[in-house]
Amino acid sequence: MVHGVELVAVSKRYGAATAVDAVTLQVPSGVYCCLLGPSGCGKTTTLRMIAGHETVSDGDVLVNGRNVTNTPPAGRGTAMMFQSYALFPHLDCLDNVAFGLKMRGVGRAERHDRARRGLEMVQMQAYAGRMPAQLSGGQQQRVALARALLTEPRVLLLDEPLSALDPFLRGRMRAELKRLQQELGLTFIHVTHSQEEAMALADLVVVMDGGRIQQAAPPREVFDRPAAAFVARFIGGHNVLGDPGRQVAVRADRCRLATTPQGGGLDAAGPGVRGTVSLVEYQGASVRVALTTSNGEDAVAILPDAVFFADPVGVGQPAWIGWSAADAHPLSA
Repeated sequence: MVHGVELVAVSKRYGAATAVDAVTLQVPSGVYCCLLGPSGCGKTTTLRMIAGHETVSDGDVLVNGRNVTNTPPAGRGTAMMFQSYALFPHLDCLDNVAFGLKMRGVGRAERHDRARRGLEMVQMQAYAGRMPAQLSGGQQQRVALARALLTEPRVLLLDEPLSALDPFLRGRMRAELKRLQQELGLTFIHVTHSQEEAMALADLVVVMDGGRIQQAAPPREVFDRPAAAFVARFIGGHNVLGDPGRQVAVRADRCRLATTPQGGGLDAAGPGVRGTVSLVEYQGASVRVALTTSNGEDAVAILPDAVFFADPVGVGQPAWIGWSAADAHPLSA
C-alpha cells in the first residue's frame, strides 16, 4: 500500500537540542491525520519537515511513495496552510487565491477562472473582490484554504488553522474542513493542541511529547485505551492512578460516586479510592466531582446531573469513587 505520507526515523536537531527524535509514521492516502500535543512537542517541526520548510537531520520523508527528503517544497505534491493564513493585504480575494498560479506563469483569464472555482469550493465566491481586511477570521481562513487547494496537492498540511477563531466559528470550520477532505479525497495532516479538535476531525490521531510519538491510533482507541500515562492525562477525561509501572487509567465518566463505600451502587470490595471532595463543577448535562486522596492523588467522576443531584456532595465532604475492574486500562508508563 502506498501511503499518503510516510516518515522513516525522521529527526530534527538544532545544535545540541533535538526537536524531533526518530519519528516513524505512516499516514494512509485519503486519511485525515491530526498531530496532537502540547507546545514544544515537535508537531509543527514535523509538519514543516513534511512540507520541506525545515531540513531533515536524519531519516526520510516519503509523499505518495516518492522520497522527497531533499525535494524543494514546490515539488513535493503538498500544500501548506499557515496558522496566520498569510494573505497578501494589497490583493483582493480572487488575486490572493490565484497568486500561486500567477507565479507558475498561468495567464490572467485562466488563473482567475480557476480561482473563482476555488472560491466556490469554500463558499466564498461572493467575496472575490474584497480585500483581506474586509473579511472575518473565518472568511480569511476559507480564502487561504482555497489558495492552498488550487495547487491541486495530494497532501494538504495545516498548521493550527482554527486557533485564531472564536469557539462557535471553530466548530463550523471543523465541519467545513472535514467536508472538503472527504469530498476531495486528499490526505490532510493537521497540527493542533486541541484534544477536542483532534477527536472531532481525525481518522488518525498522533499524540506527541518530547519530540516522539506516544501513540498513533484512531481517536476512539486513543481515548478508550491510552497507551501511556502522558496520553491519558493529555487527552483528558481519565483518572491515572497507581505507582509508575503499575498505573491504570479509568475514564472519569465510567466512575461512580458515593458518600459511603456501599452507596451509589458501589461494590465495597471492588476497585475505588476514598478521599475528600475538592471540587464540584456543574457542567450542564453533567457534574464533575474531584476528590483528593490521602496519598495526594486526584480522582474525578463525571456524573449525569440527575445522578449527582439525587445524592449530592459538597467540597470538604468525604466520599468514594469506584469503578468496574473491566473499565480500568493498564498503562505502559
